[in-house]
Amino acid sequence: MKAVRRTGNGPLETTLVINDQEPMPKHTYSLPPGHVLVKVAYTSLNPFQYKVAETPVIGTWAFKGIPCLDFAGTVARSTDSEFQEGSKVFGQTQPMNFGACAQYLVVAAQLCNRVPDNVRLEDAATFGIAGFTAYQMIVPFIGNGGGRKKILIIGGSGGLGTYATQIAKALGYCVTATCLGGNTDLGKEIGTDEVINYRAKDVGALKQSSKQYDLIVDPVCSDPRLYWESYQYLDPRGLYVTVVGGLDLKFVKAPIQSIRTAHSIRHTYTLPLT
Repeated sequence: MKAVRRTGNGPLETTLVINDQEPMPKHTYSLPPGHVLVKVAYTSLNPFQYKVAETPVIGTWAFKGIPCLDFAGTVARSTDSEFQEGSKVFGQTQPMNFGACAQYLVVAAQLCNRVPDNVRLEDAATFGIAGFTAYQMIVPFIGNGGGRKKILIIGGSGGLGTYATQIAKALGYCVTATCLGGNTDLGKEIGTDEVINYRAKDVGALKQSSKQYDLIVDPVCSDPRLYWESYQYLDPRGLYVTVVGGLDLKFVKAPIQSIRTAHSIRHTYTLPLT
């Protein structure tokens, strides 16, 4: 089969090659129970993957062989009653296993979902990491949007942010999202109730607002001020959720700032891919 393979260290654009003599995946002809062989139609590369790949030492160990986690395609063989040959599926491989950038992939059935009839395969292939991470940044911490709970999404026009916005709206939240100026129309298109152009208004717009958010979802983690100042617009019972690996040492100031100003910030992390 054909597959893309990483040949060395460094940026992916210089280390990826197409191998048209790649062996079929292990267990192709003897699938374990609860697994499927997927004929991959589309895959997508998430920022998490290329950032890991380009990290010294860690990238060499963790990102080798066939890249990509997210995929969409057709079941070619199955040992799980949920999926039959010909079923259209999407999903992701096990964390750090990668392997989706190939013509065929063996994956546990529990990591697959059926593609709805009104969704294209190429769109379904982008959901895996971003979609599931967005879901777990919202639902476990606050549940449904009963009572019109308010949620703030940082980077609402990004890959994860667009999914977070749509999930939050489907659950009944009142959603405010920060977006880059050129993406404000996209934010409105996907249902955002209020869009803040962070280049024009920045964190000041949040501090000046009378809103108290029940949940702040920050998959970007690029502006520590949003965290430092969040006690001014986060409900005392609310939660500030970030992605593991997103925070850097600049955010260590946050608890110090909170103590100094006699305020506290309830904060938790979520891990992508789980």
